[in-house]
Amino acid sequence: MRLDGKKIIVTGGARGIGKCVATAFAEAGADLAIVDLDIDEATKTARELEENHANISIAIKADVTKPEDVDAMIQRVLDKFGRLDVAFCNAGICMNVPAEEMTYEQWKKVIDINLSGVFLTAQAAGKIMLEQGYGSIINTASMSGHIVNVPQPQCSYNASKAGVIQLTKSLAVEWASRNVRVNCISPGYIGTELTLNSPSLQPLIKQWNEMAPLNRLGKPEELQSICVYLAGDTSSFTTGADFVIDGAFTAI
Repeated sequence: MRLDGKKIIVTGGARGIGKCVATAFAEAGADLAIVDLDIDEATKTARELEENHANISIAIKADVTKPEDVDAMIQRVLDKFGRLDVAFCNAGICMNVPAEEMTYEQWKKVIDINLSGVFLTAQAAGKIMLEQGYGSIINTASMSGHIVNVPQPQCSYNASKAGVIQLTKSLAVEWASRNVRVNCISPGYIGTELTLNSPSLQPLIKQWNEMAPLNRLGKPEELQSICVYLAGDTSSFTTGADFVIDGAFTAI
């Protein structure tokens, strides 16, 4: 379960799930590229990782919906590290808007970031990994790709995450014979700092917890081990899988 010397890129890595998983990668010995639109926060995270774990961490500003940004992001990683072993395609957003009121621009923004952004990042990383003859891609989907969340209206988010799951399986099958593995994680409701500190979400959190078999939100740290596993060599027979980490929420 060590990742010593592996070169990993994490999109949406400045905070939340991305930062938490990046921390686990660093603790396991990896060098990291922290990608985010918020370059100040990404830089802060990269510095923290270097200071706390004595490995190399760099910050990159990129918009994953723009192919030119994604290509430049990958090139920066190659220039710095010489190769790319793992890509954690994690950048994403959610909008809670009733379907009949949602504008096309709102729909498109969620799909562009959550689905097209994952495709562009996985595609660019995959090209490098296919040339290398190895690599692991981990995509962040959601339990929302399996169920319809209530009470919040989020059809664009649910559709985007269902797309990520099927995209993951498709890429895994296409690239399996060339030793590039593609998997995804599907978290349930996770208590990130942003979620816990949002006054507007407090009534929803209470309802979610009442519906959940474990009666609580998940912790970002509870996603770390599966991501370290998927990034490492011990998961060499694992590809095309979707790991649902939701405290049995989708089991009821």
